[in-house]
This record gives sequence, C-alpha cells and structure tokens, in this order.
Amino acid sequence: MTSKTPQKKAPGVSAIDLFCGVGGMTHGLYKAGINVVAGIDLDSTCKYAYEKNNAAKFIEADIRTIKPSELAKLYPKGDLKLLAGCAPCQPFSGYRGKVPKSDKWDLLYSFADLVVALQPDLVTMENVPGLLRFKGPKIFDHFCGKLRENGFTVWYDTVFCPDYGIPQTRTRLVLLASKLGEIKLIEPTREEGEYKTVRETIAHLPAISDGEAHKKDPLHRASKLSPLNKKRIKATPAAGGWKDWKDELVLKCHTKKSGKSYSSVYGRMKWNAPAPTMTTLCTGIGNGRFGHPKQDRAISLREAALFQTFPKSYKFIDPNAKFSKNTISRHIGNAVPVTLGKVIAKSIKEHLASHYDR
Repeated sequence: MTSKTPQKKAPGVSAIDLFCGVGGMTHGLYKAGINVVAGIDLDSTCKYAYEKNNAAKFIEADIRTIKPSELAKLYPKGDLKLLAGCAPCQPFSGYRGKVPKSDKWDLLYSFADLVVALQPDLVTMENVPGLLRFKGPKIFDHFCGKLRENGFTVWYDTVFCPDYGIPQTRTRLVLLASKLGEIKLIEPTREEGEYKTVRETIAHLPAISDGEAHKKDPLHRASKLSPLNKKRIKATPAAGGWKDWKDELVLKCHTKKSGKSYSSVYGRMKWNAPAPTMTTLCTGIGNGRFGHPKQDRAISLREAALFQTFPKSYKFIDPNAKFSKNTISRHIGNAVPVTLGKVIAKSIKEHLASHYDR
C-alpha cells in the first residue's frame, strides 16, 4: 500500500497484544492513547492483573491455534489495526550456538501467519537482541520477509532502555512496521549522565527486612534469606559482590575457572546507576546483581515492578487467589517495560501525524 494522501483527521488505532502477560506493553500503549481491545496469552495467572489494570479483554489462548477470524472481530470498524507482540524470549536469551530444545522458539512463525491472515495496518514486535544472532532457522528474517511481502515498510534496531528513561540496563530488539510508509522509533529522550538511577526509582520506599512485607504495600515484599545468605549480603559492600567476601562465604562453584566470570551474582545494585536487567528471578540475590544497594536483602517485588516502570497503582495481587511470590516475580520479569510500550505508541502516533493532517 502506498502512502495515503493527508486528510483532516487520522483514524483511531486499536491494538491486539499477543503474548500480553500481565500487560506491560498494553499499559504503555493505553497510557499513550492507543486503544487495546484484547491481550492473548497462554498463562491464565496473568488474567487478573491484565484485566484489573487495563480496559481490555484477556483471552487465554495459544496463538498457534487461535482462529484469525476470532481476532478480526475484535477490531472496531474504521480504526487502523495494530498487532503487537513479544514472543517468549528465553529461547534466544544468552544463546551460545546450539538450536535450543524449546516449544517456543518458532512462535514468530505463528505471529507472521496472523499478520498475513489479519492484514493489520501496523505491527510492532519486541524481543531480545539474541534473536538476530539465532543460528537455527532464520526466524527473524522470515518474519521481516513476510511483512515486506504483505506491503509493510519495516524498521528495527536494538534499543538501550536507559536512553528512554527506563531505569535498568535492558537492551531489546524493537521492530515497527507500517503499510502507510516509513516508520521508526522516536529519538532517545535521555543521554548518558541523565539516565534514571536506582536511587531515583526506589530510595523513597520504606525500609523492610528479608522475608518481610510492608504493612501498607503487600507487593513491597522481599525474599527470606537463609542464615548463610544473610551473612553473605551483610558482607557485601555498596556496589560490591561475592569477590569482596571472606573465603568461607564464597561458593565452591565461584572458585572454579568457569565460575569466576559470574561476578554480578550476589551483588548489590549501585545507587547512582540504572539497575541491571530485570528477570523472572530478580527477587533473589543469587541470580544476579539484585541485592538492595543498602538494605541487607534482595530487591522486593515492588522495586522490581518500579524498575519495569509499572506505576505504583498497578495491581498484581489477586485477593481471591493464593499469593505466590514466584509467580508475581515471573510476571514482572517477563513484562515489557511500560515506558517502552509508551515509546512505541508515541512513535506510531508521530508516524501517523506524518501521513495525516494534525
């Protein structure tokens, strides 16, 4: 489709969010003025948070088997159609050369099939940069090829999240595609030296101990440490890690040549820098530099959510279900940062403004 002749008013944009999780991408799009009509995900435990915080329907379904005709009915007539998605990234994270044994790495094929069937006007996809280096089938090349075959102009690049005010050193592959013409992500909003820090993000929260939840904020809850790990975190100086410990505290695996490179595990965050990338295990001190900068504990669920730029008002805890710290940690770590969703939405709106009268 060629570029449209500018008209007085751009139509609205409505989106369906594939692999929506608890709604990080959806909430970012919504907050920036894009109507999200539904989120699709196989994980039923995401339903409460997704629907509680977003004016959108959660559909528990496998995108490999869902009927495109069912999704087509969800788009309001007259709106431009956006199809968004972040396929599970674990198969491509830390990829070292072998095709992973996973039933998830081919989900981009199904995403491409839905693009062909639905023929949306706009597409966005977010994933790990490892997808570009994947040594198995050329999944990303296939995805981009299908978009171009169906009339899309495609832009993609790796994005360093601190450049957009996200307080963690997350690097993501972001793709934008449009049938209207050229499209790209908006320019970075911050430069190095202006990055949002750990201090700016969590220093205002009340102090808690390991294993404790704050009385007024049940999400501000930290994992209980074993007596040995309590000694380890107490022995870890500001911005330090396990290399600062006495020998009796060091794990045997870290004394081996293969373990010496893992310098960030059991580390404390740095107050005056962005946090490390949030993961599904970010609330445990042994899984990365996830120790609080000052308090003797790992970061809380609330702190992880703030690093993922979820607003403090975002509700993750279903009062009618048994509380599971591990489930909520997984929800938060798997999410697209809300601010990145906003950046994508703003990029789409600027793109539309260039094709329609303001």
